[in-house]
This record gives sequence, structure tokens and C-alpha cells, in this order.
Amino acid sequence: MNKTVLITGGTLVDPSQNLSRPGRLLISEGRVIAIDPKEADLPSEYTTIDATGCLVAPGLVDLGVELREPGFEEDETILSGSEAALAGGYTSILATASTYPVIDSHGSVEFVRQKAVQANGAKIHVIGCLSKGQKGEQMAQLGLLSEAGAVAFSDAPRAIHSDALLKRALEYCRMLNRPIFDRPEIPEMASGGVMHEGQISLVLGLRGLPTEAEDLAVARDVRLAEATDGRLHVGPVSTMGAVDMLRRVKSRGVVVTASVCPHNLMQSDRVMRSFESRYKVHPPLRSPNHVATLCQAVKDKTIDAIQSGHMPRSREKMMNDLDETPFGMSSLETSLATAATALVRSGILDWIELIDRMSTRPAEIAGIEAGSLKVGMPADVVIIDPNAGWKVDPSEFRSTCISTPFEGMELIGRVCKTLVNGEVRFDSSVDAA
Repeated sequence: MNKTVLITGGTLVDPSQNLSRPGRLLISEGRVIAIDPKEADLPSEYTTIDATGCLVAPGLVDLGVELREPGFEEDETILSGSEAALAGGYTSILATASTYPVIDSHGSVEFVRQKAVQANGAKIHVIGCLSKGQKGEQMAQLGLLSEAGAVAFSDAPRAIHSDALLKRALEYCRMLNRPIFDRPEIPEMASGGVMHEGQISLVLGLRGLPTEAEDLAVARDVRLAEATDGRLHVGPVSTMGAVDMLRRVKSRGVVVTASVCPHNLMQSDRVMRSFESRYKVHPPLRSPNHVATLCQAVKDKTIDAIQSGHMPRSREKMMNDLDETPFGMSSLETSLATAATALVRSGILDWIELIDRMSTRPAEIAGIEAGSLKVGMPADVVIIDPNAGWKVDPSEFRSTCISTPFEGMELIGRVCKTLVNGEVRFDSSVDAA
């Protein structure tokens, strides 16, 4: 395979360089070596990729993906999740410890990393458990997990419910220069809920997830981040109260970051009237006022990043009644288009802002080498047709999970190609052939 690639005809979109203009990108040996190279600087042999009419951007970065292997391979495997990520334009994803056994040892980190290499898909970075056994009691051996390759620590999909544990971990992780991710929720308040608590849940007779369960958790998190000066990422968030708290502490200079899922920017709890299990997602679909507030918070950077919220569950698990169905959805392959439809088509963001929230900023939060097309950076690239409309058909998903709240919806923005280290690992034209 030729190791030099020239991408031509497209519009380069790179927030890290404030770049949004037509241009050419030259890649060699897995790295970006030039933007708009002169003809005299081109090698005698290279492969050309025609990106006419498309955007050429740094590959997307996801701050929290459930891959479910080991232990729950019926929901997703590292291979299927990695392939789904590529189809969605993701070149780097952070894998949470929603596995059995959980990722709280050197060996478990190494298992995921080796499986990722074998999959030869998107780059998979490991989020190690914050607590031993993910029980929320004793701090895991964070130093050893960091040495094994963990880039962050979290008990997600569970919330960190111990104030003392979170405070100690924030202080300790300052030495490791690793962030802590918390999925903000007070379990006692959210227990048994199946949807957003509000007028619609009352009418439907369904137990709700109160906004206060998230609001109070975010308030606790940001206060501890301020007290310890630790690196804390909160998310995904879904409420107006969480946004208000984040906006206030950021105005005081507190260093805390936050993320949101595309489904919380696109849909409201009104769809729950159908009683379909595909709408049982987490964070839950909130009321329209929350949706509007979240969209504005992404615009003004109160919310730093957009993450997929990929929580795959098998078809069998998602066929039960709402009360018995677990929260879950397949979203790696729809996140970019969902966010583009909700934010770009509506005029809230432009494409360079969207790429910032889905690539550049997440890479900065995770502390990984990604999210930029600067010379010398890994050639992790996504080529996007920004005007292509397509209908969501779960039967075409690469993910094992086919449950999505967007089934049958028309979205804009299609991933044409995804390159990892300069190698085309997803090509929609080949895949559709």
C-alpha cells in the first residue's frame, strides 16, 4: 500500500488552526506532513483522494463509549464497536468500564488495548475504574492503571456517589495529570425512573427521572473541582440546572469541562408517548425547554463537547416493556449527522464549531494526540459530505445494537471516508457497493 496520500478538492476544517477554506492535505507515514503542498514538494508516487464538495476535518473523538467486552459481547464487541465508530467518523474513542470484569487492573486495561489493535479500526483509549470493582467505596489503583495506559478515570456508567472518594481522587489525579469523568446523577433520586420527570411522565403514568438528580450531582462535582483544583469532566449533562451551575462556576474561573449527547439536542420527551423502548435512553430525553438550553450552551461553550452516548444493548434486552428494558441506544453511527441536523442546519453552529465540539475539544479534554490537522499530527481524518441527506436505517448499522431513537429520521451530513494514521479504514462508497 502506498504510504503517501494527497487529499484534494475539499474544504479543510480544523478548529485547532482556525482553518476553514479549500485546500489540500498531504499525508505520509501516518502523519500530516503539509497543508497545500507545492507541486515540487510532492513525491513521485502517491495516492490521491478526491474530496470535492466535502469537508476534510480531524477525525471525531468520543469521550465515553460502552464497548461491553469482556462480559457482554451480546450487546457489543470491541470489533463491532470499532467498526461502528469508523462509520460514524470517529478515529478515537474512550471506552468506559461497562464490562465484566470491570477495568480496574493492569490486565484488564491491557486486554482492551490488545483487542483494539486486533480490530484495526478506530483508536481505542481506556477509561479505568475510579473505584475498586466499580463499587464506589475504595479508590482503585489509579497509578497502575495510568501506567497500563488508562487516559482517564470514571465509574461510568455509574455515578460517583461518594463525596470523599471523588475529593481524594481529584487530589491524587493532579499528580497523574489525568482527568476524572463523572456521569452526574444521584442514584437514590433516579432509581426506577424510565423517562424525564414532568407533565408527560405524569400523564403516561411512568416513573420519572427528576432533573434534581442531575442538578445536585453537578453542583457537588463542580464544588469539589474548585476545592481541589483537579481535572474534572462532567457529562453527559441534560438539564437547565446543570447548565446554569456550569455557567456560573466557569465565570469564576473554575476549570471544569462538560459534554452533552446529540439525542438531548435533537429530541424531547414528547416522543415517549409512543411507549417505544427505543426512546429509553440515558440521559433521558428532557422537555423542549431543556433541549433549547442545551443547544445554546453548546454554542456559548458552557458545554465543551458532544459525545455519542453509545450504550449498546442487544435486541433481546430492548424488546421488553419500558419498565424492564434497560437504558440503551446505538449512536456512534448517527452522532455526527444528528448533531449537524440539530445545530448546523438550524444555524446554531457552523461546521468548524461542530468539529471543535466533536473532535478538537474532546481530544484536549482527554489529553490525547488527536483533533487537529496540524503538520506532524497523526493523520486521523474524516471526510464529510455536509449536504448529503440520509434516512437512519438500523439494519445497516455496523454496531451489534440496532436500537436508536432516530430510526426512520432524515438527517444531514454523511461520512464518506475515515482515515486512521493515513489509512482509509472506512469508505462509504465501498461499503455500499
